[in-house]
Amino acid sequence: MKKFFTAIPLLLLLFLCLLGTRLIGDKSAGIISVYRFTAGLSLLLFFCYCALIHRKSAWLLLLFASVAVVNCGYFYLAAADTLQQALVANRVAYLGSVVLPLSMLMIIFTVTDTPHPRWLPYALLALAAVVFAIAASPGILDIYYKEVSFSIVNGVGTLQKVYGPLHPLYLVYLLGYLGSMINAIIRSHIRRQLASTAYATVLLIAVMVNIGVWFTEQLVDIQFEFLSISYIISELFLLGVHLLVVENHRLHQLVVDAHTVQNFIPADIAAAEQLLTAPPPQTLAERERLELFIAGQERLTPTEKAIFDLYIARADSKEVMLALNITQNTLKFHNKNIYSKLGVTSRRELQEVYNQLNTLKQTIANEADTNQ
Repeated sequence: MKKFFTAIPLLLLLFLCLLGTRLIGDKSAGIISVYRFTAGLSLLLFFCYCALIHRKSAWLLLLFASVAVVNCGYFYLAAADTLQQALVANRVAYLGSVVLPLSMLMIIFTVTDTPHPRWLPYALLALAAVVFAIAASPGILDIYYKEVSFSIVNGVGTLQKVYGPLHPLYLVYLLGYLGSMINAIIRSHIRRQLASTAYATVLLIAVMVNIGVWFTEQLVDIQFEFLSISYIISELFLLGVHLLVVENHRLHQLVVDAHTVQNFIPADIAAAEQLLTAPPPQTLAERERLELFIAGQERLTPTEKAIFDLYIARADSKEVMLALNITQNTLKFHNKNIYSKLGVTSRRELQEVYNQLNTLKQTIANEADTNQ
């Protein structure tokens, strides 16, 4: 995740430099430059996601691809010279637009742990194909646009449209996804499946911004598709929340694994004596060290025990701080108490003594199996 977000400023710098190069034909350098920038940035973000994110999500991959397709369509529409070119570019933009809300919904389902039938993604893909076929019909049928013509306004290619009877279908399509996304976020927040209110807020912003921009563009005559920018912002929001949720799940599982580790320290003195006298023979110093370690476990506070379990599970200091939501100074304070009670001086020594006791436990278990 760090590599990905570190690369973004470099990408921005690269494309700011490219803005100064000569554009296609003699078109205006203003709006087309922005379209070219968003298209190029979308493609680079897609390739960076493929190259820098090791544990890829299929839905995030589809999201980055669909945003790139949409922005390429916007750019080629702005740079078009004929009606045929503009219609092809419009179809490219709609191809990404119908898939984009599907990928957003499935990402939100993932980060909010919203259950859904296995067949749902396939059904939604089929629905997206139908909606795309209708939206791509201009120039062939008059069901989506009754009439369509091409003009160049301020050096930018533009489609002049008269909406057909099936044009509201796309609005219903978007509203259906909007309702599903908001419902999943709110239900997850109520059930406390999201790690924090901030996650729910960011998800809602990512959803509402795009819908708000789309409605604004339908109601107001704007000569620029602001969705080209809002899509990029939204995909970065969703990527950030997704990676944070995945990391929180990993840390939570680490805590769970730590607490499910079998406690090999005997609960009673007699069992402890059996463990400490079992082969291989222990020197007096080793025996005292192990006795102190065993006794010290009984004196650990709940927080110290949680830190101990995480260390046994091979968590590092940063992971412990994230898992328990504590600061570095607090962790140092607990470490000092833990090491003092267990008779060790470091996390490495703690793990070494743990492993030594675990070896003794295995020896006793093997001997018991042999005697049986």
